Amino acid sequence: MTEAFITNPVGILTVLTGVSAFFFFLEKQTKWKLFNYFPPLLFIYAVPLILSNTKIIAGKSVVYGWMGDVILPLFLTVMLLDVNVGKAFKTMGKGIFVLLFGTLGVVIGAPIAYFLVKGGLGPETWKGFGALAGSWIGGTGNMAAVSEGLKTSGSDFGLAVLADNLVYIVWLPIMLGSKNLARWFNKFTKVSDKRLKQMEVEAKALDMEKGKMEMRHILYLLFLGLLNAWVSSFLSDFLPKVPPVLTSGTWKILLVTTFGISLSFTPAKKIPGSHALAMALVYLFVANMGAKAQIGGLAQKAVWFVMGAFVWIFIHGFFCVLGAKIFKVDVHTTAIASAANIGGAASAPVVAAYHHEFLVPVSILMALIGYAIGNYCAFVTAWLCYLVG
Repeated sequence: MTEAFITNPVGILTVLTGVSAFFFFLEKQTKWKLFNYFPPLLFIYAVPLILSNTKIIAGKSVVYGWMGDVILPLFLTVMLLDVNVGKAFKTMGKGIFVLLFGTLGVVIGAPIAYFLVKGGLGPETWKGFGALAGSWIGGTGNMAAVSEGLKTSGSDFGLAVLADNLVYIVWLPIMLGSKNLARWFNKFTKVSDKRLKQMEVEAKALDMEKGKMEMRHILYLLFLGLLNAWVSSFLSDFLPKVPPVLTSGTWKILLVTTFGISLSFTPAKKIPGSHALAMALVYLFVANMGAKAQIGGLAQKAVWFVMGAFVWIFIHGFFCVLGAKIFKVDVHTTAIASAANIGGAASAPVVAAYHHEFLVPVSILMALIGYAIGNYCAFVTAWLCYLVG
């Protein structure tokens, strides 16, 4: 077997970092509309995939394991510092329950969709469904975390990334276009004008500014993330295992998540720069997953996986509408709740800005709730898919 051109761990990490940086640079400098449909995430996964499969960089290296042990719990901890459950409930009220109904739709829809398409997939592809559930409940960070906890193959992770982006192209316009149904929808759900006005008042009073990021803040964040990674890794070895879902890796992710959420109730939540640092590390980890994947495994199962994802997303949509009906919530909040689930903090503000500009800060809060519950719910989803497999 021919040895790869770049095998040095530092060299591989340099390439992965360079690829991640390049596509955000390209998006910022060119403002190509292409990135509206195929975001940098897709390229950040695909380019390392090509590089490793063409032997430009090694497909196996100690650096990949190191990133799972260190980078993943680090970004997860830092990401969860921004969660603010109290503010979200105060501002959105019953809208949070629509978000949770949407989450329930993701959890229930996954095993149904997987059952329908499993004949065209591999025996371990339920892990890919679990990874996609992480994205559709929380975001890219959750997808990476759940994938690592389940030890999802790079190929099945790639299927999740592909399906995530293809469904997003269809689902986002539906969420945007739902604004035109506001009068009919609000009549259908019997929402009161008083609630809409109150939500606007609360949203405009939100203050999410944490101040300017300084050098010491980076050190604070690194310390908290690494401490959480260390403690969670240590404790995970002592907890009961129920393979193939509840393993030491799963426990580690759940512990990191729990401790991260706990830190969001402390003064640590006020540390500036947490979101930017977390997302930079998330994309670096996605590049790492791409480098470990095999192209052959992707091509054979892609059509079936994507078909399942489309069945799945409409089940989620049904649950969002059901939640809106039960709790008498407007179409704007419902669309944002779905976007907060399916697209996370990157998409929810886009939908919010289109519906009502004042809802943008609120949409971020809703997406952060998804971050908080994403890992827990995604592991349950993976387990359900495993059972129907």
